[in-house]
Amino acid sequence: MMKRPQADERRTLKSSGLFRDRAELLLAVLLLGALVLVTPRIAESDAVEYFSYLHSVLFDGDLDFTNEYTYFYQEDPEGRQGFKETFLDRETPTGLKNNFGPIGTALLWAPFYALGHLGVLLAQAFGADVSPDGVSLPYRWAVSLASALYASIGLLLSYRLARRYGDGEASFLAVLCLWWATPVAYYMYVAPGMSHAASLFGVALFFSLCPWAQSGSVGRWAVWGAAAGLMALIREQDGLIAVAALITVVLVQTDLAGRLWRVIAFGSSAFVVFLPQLLVYQVLYGRPAPSPHVENKMYWTSPHALSVLFSPEHGLVFWSPLLIVILGGAVLLLRKDVHAGLVLLAGFLSQVYISGAVDSWTTAGAFGARRFVGTTVILVVWGALALEALRPRLRRAGVYAAVAFFVLLNVSLMVQFGLGLMDRQRLVWREVVHNHVFEVPPRIVSVVGRYLMARDELSGGDDEK
Repeated sequence: MMKRPQADERRTLKSSGLFRDRAELLLAVLLLGALVLVTPRIAESDAVEYFSYLHSVLFDGDLDFTNEYTYFYQEDPEGRQGFKETFLDRETPTGLKNNFGPIGTALLWAPFYALGHLGVLLAQAFGADVSPDGVSLPYRWAVSLASALYASIGLLLSYRLARRYGDGEASFLAVLCLWWATPVAYYMYVAPGMSHAASLFGVALFFSLCPWAQSGSVGRWAVWGAAAGLMALIREQDGLIAVAALITVVLVQTDLAGRLWRVIAFGSSAFVVFLPQLLVYQVLYGRPAPSPHVENKMYWTSPHALSVLFSPEHGLVFWSPLLIVILGGAVLLLRKDVHAGLVLLAGFLSQVYISGAVDSWTTAGAFGARRFVGTTVILVVWGALALEALRPRLRRAGVYAAVAFFVLLNVSLMVQFGLGLMDRQRLVWREVVHNHVFEVPPRIVSVVGRYLMARDELSGGDDEK
């Protein structure tokens, strides 16, 4: 149960109309302003796969990605040779091209893509030299902005959930930390063509709809199940987060029949929402299941579960050291609200498990432990409690200084990654620390200018899922 706000907090909790308090309003303003940082970039293999769904379905009316893949390969034949070998030179059992990406990200992008197409048609009608081809810059702008907007909504939802357990200041700082001291900002602005920004939104929506300790109507459980289906539709591994519903089923205050009806409603809605993905699999592979290539990457005993957290070269807490403190918030939440604590912990551990079960667990070539971007809402809640607990010990100035330090650390890593100053396959600590101190500071002004004026020159590439 949320604690009663203290007298000195009440001003920050005053309703601001659409927003519940001034901290949330400030957060919304900052997120809106940060949209100027978006890069209209579809470059990574994953991004091309997601984007290709839109053009293939809406322009060609099929799931044959040959022309889309050829177009993107020809943009950079030398750099995308590996892409050609995987996606153009091979065929599925039904004679089509592989697409390992789920369709959820493309579905979330679709309204923005359609608006982008409408804008192109209007511009062309007024004499502009633009082509309504479905793949040019206006369309890339549309989906890139969509990713950043969905992630922004996800961060606002995360703030609202954190406010159930922490005060406004700590919740605001927790969002700020997860936004800029982890890979979240990178996948919102530098690589928005990936699915991680959409994943952040989907998981935040799922937990925002959780009935928590209340029984909730059968209808609400159906809506919650639909959110679970959407998570899996965006990133299949996110579907495991729905294990959190099992805890709620056990702890919910209703009889056995009530539990059963809620489980049926949840599962049925999740299945219906995920059904389009099964149909896509049937068309591509002749069966309602992913490509065997994806299945062969899995080791269900999750031999790398600890490594995805604690490997010095690839682990979550080494890429984002602030999370060492934030993870402690899991214990604080368990003490404050056992039900909520178990639900969020189960969701987080499901991603530790599935990330450790993939043979590409290192996410080598990616910026940070990006498979955990979807768990941002969980980390924000834990972070709010952890920062609130630290405030009396470090004082407010100390907490703000720590937040600023870890934000600068992450921004420095983004600069190193973008400029190619670091090994993009792993963290090499001697190089990283040297660059933090000696290479990044004298470059920071020019990097900001180049990012605003010629940001493609600073963009790194991720290829693994």
